[in-house]
Amino acid sequence: LWKVRSKRTDEGYYAEFAIPFKSLRYNKSDGTKPVTWGVTLQRRSLRDYEVSTFPAIPQSISMYRMTYAAQLTGIEPPPPSANVRIEPYSLFQYDEIDDGPESLIARKFRIGGDVKWAINPQTVLDLTVNTDFAQADLDQAVNNLERFNIFFPERRQFFLENSGIWAGASQNSIRPFFSRRIGLQGNFNAEPAPIEIGTRFTQRSEKEAIAGLYVRQRATENSPASNFGVARYLKNYGRENNIGIMVTHRHDESFSELQSPSNHNSTITIDGQNRPTSQISLDYLISTSIDEETGEAGFAGRFSASNFSNKLSLSWTTEFTDENYNPKMGFVRQTNVISHSTGGYYIWRPMKQDWIRRWDPGFFASLNHDATNPSNFQQANIFIFPVYTWFKNNSFIELALNPIWQNINFNFAPLGLQIEQDDYFYNRFFAQFYTDQSKKWSASANTGLGGFYNGTNNSIGASGRLAPIPQASVTLSYQLNDLRGVGVEEEDLQTQIITLNTRFALNPRVQLTTFYQYNSFDKQGRWNIRFSWEYQPLSFIYIVFNDTRVDDLENPFEEQQVISKITYVKQF
Repeated sequence: LWKVRSKRTDEGYYAEFAIPFKSLRYNKSDGTKPVTWGVTLQRRSLRDYEVSTFPAIPQSISMYRMTYAAQLTGIEPPPPSANVRIEPYSLFQYDEIDDGPESLIARKFRIGGDVKWAINPQTVLDLTVNTDFAQADLDQAVNNLERFNIFFPERRQFFLENSGIWAGASQNSIRPFFSRRIGLQGNFNAEPAPIEIGTRFTQRSEKEAIAGLYVRQRATENSPASNFGVARYLKNYGRENNIGIMVTHRHDESFSELQSPSNHNSTITIDGQNRPTSQISLDYLISTSIDEETGEAGFAGRFSASNFSNKLSLSWTTEFTDENYNPKMGFVRQTNVISHSTGGYYIWRPMKQDWIRRWDPGFFASLNHDATNPSNFQQANIFIFPVYTWFKNNSFIELALNPIWQNINFNFAPLGLQIEQDDYFYNRFFAQFYTDQSKKWSASANTGLGGFYNGTNNSIGASGRLAPIPQASVTLSYQLNDLRGVGVEEEDLQTQIITLNTRFALNPRVQLTTFYQYNSFDKQGRWNIRFSWEYQPLSFIYIVFNDTRVDDLENPFEEQQVISKITYVKQF
């Protein structure tokens, strides 16, 4: 909780920060030794495509590793405050829904809020009541042509905070706990369900980390009330090594009106990381899920080794997920699979070239086969990118070749195109380019050409951004998939996604953003217009307008929603 004001002059820019001591977490000094704090500063210059840090930290090391921080001395802070922050909100919501034969108008008023208590510099307790996420960003539509589940990142602030502590949080293939499973009706129903109450406890020190989360989700007409719990312990040892255990449990309460499978489900996960050197990292994860209704237990595991230096990046990953692994509080990219992937790239920074900044040629390869029958091949591909180059004018270009081998032995119909069960081999070619993203105007383009099972898929993407002044920007994007002769019926299908983003800012505290997207596949168009005013640090007034329309003659749908929300933050 801090304030900042900035100013641009002919000489450059200036920024002045005012950080109240009561916003910081520190122990009371006993007066016997001087207070020492770790400080790291970073500056990003898009104009020069440059990142500068103080102190000097190797490129292969994250600036957030505080073992490399500079030491700030000579501070005489006052006694620490209670460090309690409250954030109540009030909200009014108006909904108008027309799904053809019926229409519905609903008005809602609710209050809620969050409380954060920093018990000490290492321990934080959070409480949320009637949690609301009206101001969260919307997901962008994706037309999935792959055999894998698509991972959509968490966007809700309460769940984003300290989210990196959970097992599997650094990768998107096996996550025993994925917070986006909370607040949904059923398992993957996109309709939200209200959250009644939630609490989170986090304690971090140099030796260990302890965390726990509990959330209760209110019952709706389509789903029962649900209770979500996760507990985590992480032990640090050596210089940069750790090992942890995590337990999750989901319990759905009785819901006689709805005949749906039980979601009583638990997982137990052990994971860890070892760093023999600052460049080499070894990561592992072993997890089991237990479904209380069927009594079935499933297993999953992951091992990866990577070596990243200023000259070379190499990695190997092996993942295992059996057909019974089903974490109902988590995310799995695919079940019944053993996957191996490896690859790397060379980092070349020419000193005597005045037009190339960096060139990273390399390749990645993967092989998937069944977990139940390892001799049963699923998929393999090699992604070769001899051209992966940044230029001195801040533009970028990539050219790549992607041979793909597929064995379709299951019911597979991407976007409704039924693929015959058979073996397939095809090549795809990729190219992408973008200009200097720091300019008043910038553009990007990408294309993927070549085979797609027994047919072809030629995709084209383009995006343009105009920012004539720092206070305004407009971005327009277009994505086309043109499928020809695909599937059992050798069908043709063309999908288009158009996206428009705008941002207008009176100053850093008063902003108006708009988002529009139309997907021709499901004929759905969505508007999201959001006005925000930060009338004091971290206290906001929001006005949000959402409009969703499906232009389907058989199943038309329209929904308009207006939300006004006021939040207030008080620090004690």
